[in-house]
Amino acid sequence: MHLKTLVIATLLSVSAFAHQPILDKGKLANTQEEPYVIEKPEISKAVYSELTGRDHYYRIDSDTDFAFYAGITVAKVDDCRLQTVFSYEVLDADFNVIDQRSGEDFEWWAWYEEFGKKWYWVGPEIGKDFASDRTYDAGTYYIRVFNKDNQGPYVLVVGDIEKFTLPVIARTLVTLPTINNKYWDDVVCTE
Repeated sequence: MHLKTLVIATLLSVSAFAHQPILDKGKLANTQEEPYVIEKPEISKAVYSELTGRDHYYRIDSDTDFAFYAGITVAKVDDCRLQTVFSYEVLDADFNVIDQRSGEDFEWWAWYEEFGKKWYWVGPEIGKDFASDRTYDAGTYYIRVFNKDNQGPYVLVVGDIEKFTLPVIARTLVTLPTINNKYWDDVVCTE
């Protein structure tokens, strides 16, 4: 296969992902004081991160009303059972809870993401079927992700508009091998 054909095929397959994969490398504190900033909240993104002892905070700022979607998933490895569940809250600019989803009270289900060729445990969502079903007013919002031990890897999914620019595709090509290793390939079942 010619290099040009290989590059085009790779770009087309990457652009078929439902959400832009983003690896949170832990460079930010993800605290209430220094949250991870989610830009363009309607554009679909899957932020791969890991709790290491404390809640994670994400901030959304929008000058206009926007369609809101949020969900949480966990990598499903081989025949391993679900190890850890996650909950999250949506907070207003003053950190008052305006919506919440409990992973403890939710029946997580297995889902195969066909373009990425990976299995996930799907947790609670604000929206329906991976899509927005509500509009938030312009303003600042926070998403707080947590569980009882504040431990474990998770994927926060936001937005529902698929948009893949060349820079996003290039970043995805670089990021995906690391995501696959950290969240699937190097994981061992504990039970």
